[in-house]
Amino acid sequence: MVTPQVMVAYHSGFGHTATLAYAVARGAESTGATVRMIAVDTVDDEEWASLDAADAIIFGCPTYMGNVSAGFQGFAEKTGRRCIDGTWHDKVGAGFTNSGSKAGDKLQTLSALTVFAAQHHMHWVNLGLPPGWNTSGASEFELNRLGFWLGAGASTDVDADPSAVHESDLRTCEHLGQRVATVTAQLLAGRALAGTAPATAT
Repeated sequence: MVTPQVMVAYHSGFGHTATLAYAVARGAESTGATVRMIAVDTVDDEEWASLDAADAIIFGCPTYMGNVSAGFQGFAEKTGRRCIDGTWHDKVGAGFTNSGSKAGDKLQTLSALTVFAAQHHMHWVNLGLPPGWNTSGASEFELNRLGFWLGAGASTDVDADPSAVHESDLRTCEHLGQRVATVTAQLLAGRALAGTAPATAT
């Protein structure tokens, strides 16, 4: 079976999202996938080439003022030619975000990441978890404690050290990485069986 090449492309303002990105990478690596992390505010030519060659890209950024961070948006706008050329067409995509508030309009950010992937004609993979921590007997340490479906949502106190990211959020991001890598491997196996390659823009 082909080993998926998974990129975790993230922007982190204060280190919290970077901590989550490492968790996503651990989850993907646990499946045997080849994983690379790329900070999108400092992408060089070699890293752009890695993104272009990847089978899956998992996008992550903090939620600032109810949307993606400026660092991530700057990266997104630099992909315009790739969007026109179909460079990332039929790659697998997914996303995660963090904010200080428990809700914090994170859905807006996850939606923006999904639309960004859709503009590149990528295949979006959702979180694939039921909501946690929503009954009187539930625990805040359950997976998906904040109840997001489109991607992984985390909440970290704004004055907390990056090492204080919640255990549940770390494990939820690990699950996301594992799920994306597994789905990507399945997609690659299906293509190999069918003798097909990813579509390209015409």
